[in-house]
Amino acid sequence: MNLFDVYPLFDIEITKGISCRTYDKQGMEYLDLYGGHAVISIGHSHPYYVQKLAQQAEKIVFYSNSVINKLQTELAQKLGKASGYEDYSLFLISSGAEANENALKLASFHTGRTKVIAFEKSFHGRTSAAVRVTNNPKIVAPINEGFDVEFHQLNDIESVRKSLIKGDVCAVIIEGIQGVGGINIPDKLFLQQLSAACKETGTILILDEVQSGYGRSGKFFAHQHADIRPDLITVAKGMGNGFPVGGLLISPMFEASYGLLGTTFGGSHLACAAAIAVLDVMKAENLVENSRKIGDYLIEELRKIDGIKEVRGLGLMIGIEFDKSVNLLRKSLLFDKKIFTGVSGSNIIRLLPPLCLSKQDAVFFLNKFREVINEQV
Repeated sequence: MNLFDVYPLFDIEITKGISCRTYDKQGMEYLDLYGGHAVISIGHSHPYYVQKLAQQAEKIVFYSNSVINKLQTELAQKLGKASGYEDYSLFLISSGAEANENALKLASFHTGRTKVIAFEKSFHGRTSAAVRVTNNPKIVAPINEGFDVEFHQLNDIESVRKSLIKGDVCAVIIEGIQGVGGINIPDKLFLQQLSAACKETGTILILDEVQSGYGRSGKFFAHQHADIRPDLITVAKGMGNGFPVGGLLISPMFEASYGLLGTTFGGSHLACAAAIAVLDVMKAENLVENSRKIGDYLIEELRKIDGIKEVRGLGLMIGIEFDKSVNLLRKSLLFDKKIFTGVSGSNIIRLLPPLCLSKQDAVFFLNKFREVINEQV
């Protein structure tokens, strides 16, 4: 049997990783500035993380939600404290797409409505909760069977208001920072006005922080730059540092009942051990502040480089846009300079490094990046 060929693969076999560095089977070292689509939050093979995961694995226990799991409670308490949402509840699942699907279900149950507002260039998963990305016309799907999705331009509050006042929208779903769509950042004022409009019309505001959350933006959640509190927040990716785990943070306005939501693998002992270890390391090593500091430095320095159309980002979630395809630039960074980066569309380099990225590694990247740009002029 062959793999279903939906991912372009580089001829590089990574066998291990340490912090922000990875190594192929020949022992060649690479600087990882992409972290597997932002899942590596505290660095590869962090010793504390490995220890906690190994200790839990030795117990050979797998039960998610059918028995008392004290690790779930510990995770919820630590996540609430770290994020500033101690009064919210946590529902554990296995991925960002699953988190978004459950958020939409909960919003629909609560409002009795089935219409959803999303935004152009948004992306909320590859299951039936997927939302189209305009630079990839093949990824076009309804948010979920039974839901009617309406797309608006990001930051166009008047257009959104006109739809909300009709009273038939169950939820607005928006990313803290658009990732796949090109590192597009909602205006602070727009988010504040959107939050107010949702409250006025009884609409649920869902903040998709799957990629932009967990300290990546320099705050725990990207929407906290706008000082708003959404009704539902979805998380995954960096939550488990590579271990599959996701979560839905739920406002006190929602009332829980048995059977309302469900999951098979969500909240397992291993997943909780991984997620707790991530929060412990983030706190001990002050990684949210490091993300802000190193991200600010990178963005400032990148904006000084000639040949770049625009640099967008917050913290260690950065998009570098060019007027031309970045295919050759990315390949040169990878094969000549040994640096992993990501892309969005055809002309944006995407940086999503571990939050432990050092100033020294940031300088190393900038020097190599300048070299590649000068070589391709």
